[in-house]
Amino acid sequence: MMRISSARVAAVAAGAMAFAGHAAAGVIWSGTSGNLAASAEFSVVGDILSVRLSNTSTHDVLVPADVLTGVFFGVSGTAPTFTRLSAVVPSGHTVLFGTTNPGGVVSGEWGYVTGKAGAPGGLHYGISSAGLGLFGPGDIFPGGTNLQGPVNLNGLEYGITSAGDNPATGNTPVTGTQALIKSAVVFTFSGATGFDTNRVNGVIFQYGTALYEPSYPGSSNVPAPGSAALIGVAALVMSRRRR
Repeated sequence: MMRISSARVAAVAAGAMAFAGHAAAGVIWSGTSGNLAASAEFSVVGDILSVRLSNTSTHDVLVPADVLTGVFFGVSGTAPTFTRLSAVVPSGHTVLFGTTNPGGVVSGEWGYVTGKAGAPGGLHYGISSAGLGLFGPGDIFPGGTNLQGPVNLNGLEYGITSAGDNPATGNTPVTGTQALIKSAVVFTFSGATGFDTNRVNGVIFQYGTALYEPSYPGSSNVPAPGSAALIGVAALVMSRRRR
C-alpha cells in the first residue's frame, strides 16, 4: 500500500474545494454535560466515511478536563472494517500554540482503534488524540508527522478546545504549553461503501487524558444535507492511491 504524504494530502485538499456546495446526507450526534458540549457528524460519499468532531461549548476552557480528546461510537449489525486515512483541521479552524502539516493535516497526532476491551460504553470504534490506555503507536493516522511531544499518543496535545475558549485564561496546559485545536477536526476512512450512517447507534465524547476524566453520551438527529468538500479530500486521496 502506498504511503500518503502530508504534501500529497495538502495537494488534493486544494482540489477538493471544488466539492464545496455538493451535498452529503449524514447524521449528527451531539451532547452536553455542564459546561461541556460536543458534536460528531458522520457522513458518507462513495467509499469514504467522514467524522467531524467538534467542541461546541461556548464556555472558556480552563483545565485539561475541558479539552475534548476523543469520541467512541458503535454501529448496529455487522461492524464494518474502516481504514483510517486522515485527520485534518477544516477551513475556519486553527491550531493554538502549534502548527499543522500542509493542508491542515494533523494525522500524526490522532489515532483510531476498533474492538478494544475497556473502551467507554463497550463501543467498537474509537478516535483519540490521547493514549487513554487504549491507543498505541500503530494506531496513528497516516500521512502526517509527529507535531508535538512523544511519537506515541500521550498527553493533551492536539486535543480540541472549545469554540468559546479564551486561550489567554486557564492553567498552564491550556494556555501555551500544549498545542490545541480550535475547535474541530475531520477524520476520514475508507471502507464505507454502502454504509448507512443511521446505523451509528451510540456515541460517547471523551475529555482529558484518562478514561476517568469527563465523558458523556450523545444523542442523534438527522441533519439536512451538508457540504461534502472534506469528504472530497479523502475521495481524491483514495483515487491517487489507486493509480
